[in-house]
Amino acid sequence: MAETTARTSGAEQRRDPRDRPAAPSRPAPSTVAGVTDATVPVDLGVIQPRRRLGSSDLRVFPMAIGGNVFGWTADLTETESVLDAYYDLGGNFVDTADSYAGGRSEIMIGSWMKRRRSRDDVVLSTKIGKSADHPGLTPRAVERAVEASLERLGTDRIDLLYLHVDDTEVAFERTLLAVDHLIRAGKVRWFGGAHHSGNRLYEARIAAGMLGVAPMVALQNQYNLMNRTEYEGGLSKVAAQLGLGVMPRFALASGFLTGKYRTRADFSQTRRGKDVSRHLTKKGLRVLAELDRIASVHEVSTAAVSLAWLLAKPNVVAPVASATTAAQVAELAQAARVRLTRTQVLDLDRVSA
Repeated sequence: MAETTARTSGAEQRRDPRDRPAAPSRPAPSTVAGVTDATVPVDLGVIQPRRRLGSSDLRVFPMAIGGNVFGWTADLTETESVLDAYYDLGGNFVDTADSYAGGRSEIMIGSWMKRRRSRDDVVLSTKIGKSADHPGLTPRAVERAVEASLERLGTDRIDLLYLHVDDTEVAFERTLLAVDHLIRAGKVRWFGGAHHSGNRLYEARIAAGMLGVAPMVALQNQYNLMNRTEYEGGLSKVAAQLGLGVMPRFALASGFLTGKYRTRADFSQTRRGKDVSRHLTKKGLRVLAELDRIASVHEVSTAAVSLAWLLAKPNVVAPVASATTAAQVAELAQAARVRLTRTQVLDLDRVSA
């Protein structure tokens, strides 16, 4: 069961900020905000319990809603509709970055949290290192990037901070000390890496141990049925050895694994046409066919089965998936109740190998 993140008293706030418990669970309502039962399958049935994120005290819904489309393909009204639907279905894990839409994604999420008064019910993650204003991971860039994110998000803390780049020009020790300073100040609770090789993750853990500072607890990397090599080729072993919670990004291969794109003509409907079109191969179509078959058995969407396959993998906590409508959120959230059989997982492994 999840724990509560209600704001603490002044005495409690002086404790280690990482001791702040995670968000409480909320029962899923019978309808999705702004969407009728006739258009959206909102009965999720028995959902998986919230998962512990690595060695942290964070407990999260087994699917994170991605903020990369907010301010890009989703305007403010669409963004708030997506977040409302996710939240009302029991979702509590929102993922963004200071570089998404030039910071507009964080602003939109902050506006929504203020309207819904949902900050204490949300596990909020953002990333730093790629923004035009504060690029890289020097101590100065880290501090200024976090302060800017906090302002845009309208909050006093970031639950999970990712290093969005592997800045090899800056000694890990300097970056780790800067992040640890923010953790001790209560502005960041936990942190993780993205775009890091296995060797660099090992280096970070060794450096953290030598310095006596907080270690990484999370990893966000590309992992889906169409892109398995990066993670399964070595990062999965590292994540297991270091106890990292894994949040696969591009979990739906830029939308290909939703099943919406099956012909060349379908690519004209998305700005990600180039990213999606490379998957339209014999292998890609075999994967879609197997997803369709399993989805019909469980009576869920193709996208839900794609996410459920990830959730069946070791160390995976919550795939990150994006949506531009409340109806899409309902389809994605079905993954929280799908329990693939061992045979179904192996069948997907086979066609996607």
